[in-house]
Amino acid sequence: MASEPSLDERPSLSGRQSLDGRQNLGERDYVSAGATQTAVKILVVGHFAVGKTTFIGSISEIEPLSTEETMTRAAEAIDDLKGVRGKTTTTVAMDFGRLTISERVVLYLFGTPGQMRFVQMWEDMARGALGALVLVDPERLADSFAVIDLIEQYGLDYAIAVNHFDGNPERAEASLREALDLLDDTPVVTCDARDEKSSAAALTTLVSYLLARAG
Repeated sequence: MASEPSLDERPSLSGRQSLDGRQNLGERDYVSAGATQTAVKILVVGHFAVGKTTFIGSISEIEPLSTEETMTRAAEAIDDLKGVRGKTTTTVAMDFGRLTISERVVLYLFGTPGQMRFVQMWEDMARGALGALVLVDPERLADSFAVIDLIEQYGLDYAIAVNHFDGNPERAEASLREALDLLDDTPVVTCDARDEKSSAAALTTLVSYLLARAG
């Protein structure tokens, strides 16, 4: 089977531009005449304040839907802010973005809230998903245990994207795998959720893994 074009080779899209240059498109703007297009649902998950909203915002070809709200003192009393710098907002429902990787394949990205009190929402969002990209903070690995447990409980294949924060030393992949108790074939990639190319590379790793598993 012929391989799909890489993210960097995806076709240019016509349509109206938003103020920040993103595409504001309807379905007919990115589906070629006569094309049969496959919509693929991907979850972007991770613990609180790991960078999910930033990741989707960096890569989405449309203006991403975000449900971030300013954190209140009540939320600060519930959510663990240890190791979190400058966190003033939090996702209260979901983030949503879209990325066309070829004429026939479109990824729909659903970012979950990071707090465990929204676990019922995670279950609802997992329905119909092909797989998940799990963002982790190498300095807060223990916070990822519950996230990975949930994804495995839902039966989703996943890849690990280690979001490298400024000033933090990189950790060896072997130590990360051991700490997270990963299977040998689970992909692990380092990324910067703020950078489009870095985020694209992480997502490409996941999609390639899912295609290999499906094949």
